[in-house]
Amino acid sequence: MSSNNLPRLEVCLSPALLHLFDTKDAVVVIIDVFRATSTIAAALDNGATSIIPVASVQECIELGQQIENSITAGERNGQIAEGLEHGNSPSEYPKEFISGKTLVLTTTNGTRLLHMVEDAAEIVTGSFLNLSAVSDYLAGCNKNVLLACASWKDRFNLEDTLFAGAVVSNVADKFDINCDSTIAAQQLFQSIDIEHPIEFLRNGSHYKRLSVYGLESDMEYCTMIDKHNVLPILRDGKLVANSH
Repeated sequence: MSSNNLPRLEVCLSPALLHLFDTKDAVVVIIDVFRATSTIAAALDNGATSIIPVASVQECIELGQQIENSITAGERNGQIAEGLEHGNSPSEYPKEFISGKTLVLTTTNGTRLLHMVEDAAEIVTGSFLNLSAVSDYLAGCNKNVLLACASWKDRFNLEDTLFAGAVVSNVADKFDINCDSTIAAQQLFQSIDIEHPIEFLRNGSHYKRLSVYGLESDMEYCTMIDKHNVLPILRDGKLVANSH
């Protein structure tokens, strides 16, 4: 707690900066808008039993062989990783496909970051698809919060920072903010058309990178606010929908 008795709210712009922040006993929000945390929200909202985030493709394959009624999925550098069944697109996981199944997921940035903050009090995942669920949870948690951007291979990116700024804008009155990256993220979000963040994000390097693979509609999906308003929370190594 800070001196004014409010918990602190900070934004980490890249996993490379994570060592500068104290995650112990904090709620950490993993943010990977394009596309891991968007896929997680969509799959859980559409009825997935749980999502198991793993760091390596090999571990993903091995777990998929061990777990009944599971799907292995993920990407490396934007494309479906060799040996996995499905990719990292939220639109790949409609209710009729994913309901009742376990999704074993590995991605270039998001699942890697999740494994870096295991000393946190709680780990949740956030994207525009579940902005309100994340904001509401943080507003009532009364704990220090770190919004952790997965970025792109440790490099700052626009979409994760923009989402962090959206969360800050929603919950700022509940926290002590003495963190320049938090202020910058909030200012960035407040400077754009908040109803259509994709219009701004088309300028970003990650949008352009994924567009090479024809994923423009995928990224539009990822910026739909509250389409899958579920709160994914890590419990015993699995992401599940938080029950209120």
